[in-house]
Amino acid sequence: MALPHKLKNMNLFNDGNLYRGKAKSVTLPVLGRKMEAYRGGGMNGSVKADLGMSDDGIQLEWKLGGLDLIVLKQFGAVNASGVAMRFSGAYEQDDTGEVSAVEISVRGRHESIEMGEAKPGEDTEHSIKTTCTYYKLTVDNEDIIEIDLLNFIEKVGGVDMLEKQRKAIGL
Repeated sequence: MALPHKLKNMNLFNDGNLYRGKAKSVTLPVLGRKMEAYRGGGMNGSVKADLGMSDDGIQLEWKLGGLDLIVLKQFGAVNASGVAMRFSGAYEQDDTGEVSAVEISVRGRHESIEMGEAKPGEDTEHSIKTTCTYYKLTVDNEDIIEIDLLNFIEKVGGVDMLEKQRKAIGL
C-alpha cells in the first residue's frame, strides 16, 4: 500500500522577501486550456480541439496574517510581469518518509488586495489575487511545466509544445 505525498509545510516569497510566519495559505494556480467542440461528417460525437491556454488566465491566490506593506506598495505595478512570487512546499509520503520539494514560481501583478475585517484584538488577514504571465512548476529540481504567456513558451515534461508554432509564424 502506498500513501500520497501530503503538504507538510510551505513557504512563500514575494520579490525575494520571505513570508515565514506570515503566509497563512496559498491557492495554487489552476492550469486550464481553452477547448472548442468540433463534430464533422462521419464523426459519431464531438472532439474538443485545443486552442491554447484558458481565457481565465493563471492566478495565484494567497493570504497573509497582519499588515504587509510590501504587497500594498506593489499594487498598481505597470509591468505585467512586475512581481515575482515563489511557493515552496515540502510534500511528505507518510509510509516511506520520502519528502519531495515542490516549487511554483510565477510572475505577474496583483489584481486585488482584500484588507479583510479590522477588529481590535482579532486576527487580521489580507487576501491577494496575483494574475500571472509566467508559471513554472519544479518537483525535486525537475522542471515539470513552464508557461511564459508573453514569450509564447509552453513546456510540459521537457517537451516544447509551441516550438513548431513559433517556427511557423517566424518567431
